[in-house]
Amino acid sequence: MDLKKTVRKLTGRSEFYILLVFIALCLLIEVRSHQFFTPNNIVDLLSALVVPGIFAIGEFMVIVSGGFDVSFPALASLTGFAVTKLLLNMDYQGGVWLPILMTLAIGGLLGAFNGLFIGYFELPAMIVTLGSSSVFKGFMQGTLNSKQLATIPVGMRNFGTSALFVAQNKQSGLTSRMPTTFIALVVVLVLAWFLLNRTMFGRGIYASGGNAVSAHRAGFNVKRTRFLMFVFVGMISALAGMCRVCMMQQMHPTNMLGMEMNIIAGVVLGGTAIVGGSGTLFGCMLGTALIVVVENSMILIGIPTVWKDVFVGALIVLGTGLSAMQVTRAQKASLRNVRKEAAK
Repeated sequence: MDLKKTVRKLTGRSEFYILLVFIALCLLIEVRSHQFFTPNNIVDLLSALVVPGIFAIGEFMVIVSGGFDVSFPALASLTGFAVTKLLLNMDYQGGVWLPILMTLAIGGLLGAFNGLFIGYFELPAMIVTLGSSSVFKGFMQGTLNSKQLATIPVGMRNFGTSALFVAQNKQSGLTSRMPTTFIALVVVLVLAWFLLNRTMFGRGIYASGGNAVSAHRAGFNVKRTRFLMFVFVGMISALAGMCRVCMMQQMHPTNMLGMEMNIIAGVVLGGTAIVGGSGTLFGCMLGTALIVVVENSMILIGIPTVWKDVFVGALIVLGTGLSAMQVTRAQKASLRNVRKEAAK
């Protein structure tokens, strides 16, 4: 009986089906190319996951709380450009820790801008972040007169080129570096998991996404929780932007703009309810990894990259469809329980 309940519980979660799709896709690419599970390709995929993965963690928290954040690419771009330009003007020759601390401070400040209007003024997150995205881009392009910075400070450059290890494909001789920036993804993932699963702050995020009124009655300070959450999201989004700048060895003001749809698609695809209140970081990372694999492995199976948007769009429809089915199923189950109680 316990085994049946466990199986029913697993098959009732959308993460289970996304995992099956992910495994099937990986096996398909391996059968067609015989290159997918090579050490250098795995390292390349993990490297490509760093920035989208950090972005996805922040977006996951926002969606679980009952909203959407579409401003994080602009926030990351503004922060990355401001920090890089300031340090270049200072002729900074130190390590990467000062740029990271500056990035976290500015990102937290910009996140507080969102959190103030969403948390304390109770305005819709989608509308506020849509507006703040334009504000951030306008400030970067207007006040800071943004343009491509072909060089970055030496500390950031060294951080972006350093590697944890090098993986080699014995057949082809190709090598790939596991970037040190991967540590940032691991640290953010562990910290977010701890906050969401082991603190009252995390419980408040889930509770406010499920039902803000009920969460308030249960003793959660919904306004403060959402405000602090957006401060944290701003910090990790800015950190993702800094990792992107370091890995690319240059700062392009518009390079990260437009990433929000793919990131949201990956989070929702991983089983996070679009109405908030439920979801797991495992599913979030799984959905994001699926998007990254599709974007980076199509050439291995002989599909032209021009079809990338078609496949990503299909995954978006699949993800939102699964999320909607999950919400409908939960509502029907709740309605059945109410009817049973009423019949008694």
